[in-house]
Amino acid sequence: MSAPPLTRGFEVVIGLETHAQLSTRSKIFSGASTQFGAAPNTQACAVDLALPGTLPVLNSGAVERAIRFGLAVQAKVAPLSIFARKNYFYPDLPKGYQISQYEIPVVQGGHVDIRIGEQIKRVRLTRAHLEEDAGKSLHEDYAGQTGIDLNRAGTPLLEIVTEPDMRSSAEAVEYAKTLHALVVWLGVCDGNMQEGSFRCDANVSVRRPGAGLGTRREVKNLNSFRFLQQAIDFELQWQIDRIEDGLPIEQATVLFDPDTGETRAMRSKEDAHDYRYFPDPDLPPLVIAPEWIERVRADMPELPGAMAQRFQRDDGLAAADAALMTQSPAFARFYEATRDACAQPKLAANWLMGEVSRRLNAEARSIETSPVGAATLATLIRRVADGTVSNNGARQVFDALWAGEGSDVDALIDAKGLKQMSDAGALEAIVEEVIAANAKSVDEYRAGKGKAFNALIGQVMKASKGKANPAQAHELLKRKLG
Repeated sequence: MSAPPLTRGFEVVIGLETHAQLSTRSKIFSGASTQFGAAPNTQACAVDLALPGTLPVLNSGAVERAIRFGLAVQAKVAPLSIFARKNYFYPDLPKGYQISQYEIPVVQGGHVDIRIGEQIKRVRLTRAHLEEDAGKSLHEDYAGQTGIDLNRAGTPLLEIVTEPDMRSSAEAVEYAKTLHALVVWLGVCDGNMQEGSFRCDANVSVRRPGAGLGTRREVKNLNSFRFLQQAIDFELQWQIDRIEDGLPIEQATVLFDPDTGETRAMRSKEDAHDYRYFPDPDLPPLVIAPEWIERVRADMPELPGAMAQRFQRDDGLAAADAALMTQSPAFARFYEATRDACAQPKLAANWLMGEVSRRLNAEARSIETSPVGAATLATLIRRVADGTVSNNGARQVFDALWAGEGSDVDALIDAKGLKQMSDAGALEAIVEEVIAANAKSVDEYRAGKGKAFNALIGQVMKASKGKANPAQAHELLKRKLG
């Protein structure tokens, strides 16, 4: 790729740490439920609270999801990894430590490829490790007090850490979106950002071109792509202002305030030694046999990148279009069902990127809730392909289908009088009438004025009340005019 753009003469350096909540029904070290929305403190069992006499037992489902992710990003799945205690005091951390992985994580290395314009950029992964979530502090609902909800304590997380490979907020957002789509595709995370299932920490620094890495500040707990971009952009400008004013950047953990669009320091940034990591004495090393990895590999779905390449190769889609068709498993299934039913892959992709996506976005719907199903859309596409209805007429039928005015494509075409003229003799008669009635335009066309031809086509469409097949009318008029 070309050299990264500079921001006010500085190079931007960004790395992301993403917490993906794993899609298990129970917690990582206990049998307590992970269901969202329960009454406060009703899903925190004795193990989650580390009450005396309790011992953690690792959830094999969480491990299997970590293996699946590791295979998808072409990382090394460690045959042996270690759980450690990360020691710090915070009111919503009931144990006084968090069980995580430090020196030997379960997933090591790997990469995620992102699309930046027409280019592909590879973002390297440092690691992905298993850990438990903490509880939640509630500040808004209690005047002068803080409430503690420990339902999330012990929820399984996969923390995915990148190298500092991103050079703009746009690249960071594209990486986060690609990673989000991947973990949902794999079924390892439901991706619900509103519920905290997928949240990012951004490590942001700036440097003069050619210099070493600058001092980074970590923006914590960003739970939307818009906030991620806003937070990084503000933080970059803040750091550059400080440096240009001759002031130092101090390593810190900062929070983003979406109301003001600003970041503010929460605490000085800790280093690993501040957490006094040591192996958890209650948990043996995690041993993953090669046979387990191969079982997971055998059950892996076709990955979005491979599917997009197949759509390019077999269906003739452009790379960008194929990427859009694989934005989610449900979207890909809808495209394949439509394509198979109409045998028109490019038209199917165009309709999904156009009318279908426009409607879905306007109504904040997912493809699973589309009022127009794949089979119905395929019928409409076939009617466009065989000339029964024009593109404009098809959009009118689609609008009626979406609005629930009917479900039978052919019946709607008839009811709205949108069927194109298929009688060649009738169309020829209209063309001849238009030529006879528009001698001036005919002479101008024959004199080399191309716009006159468009005027004549317009007259043909008007005379046919919009029912003439534009391609047929175009060909017939050309022939008649010589």
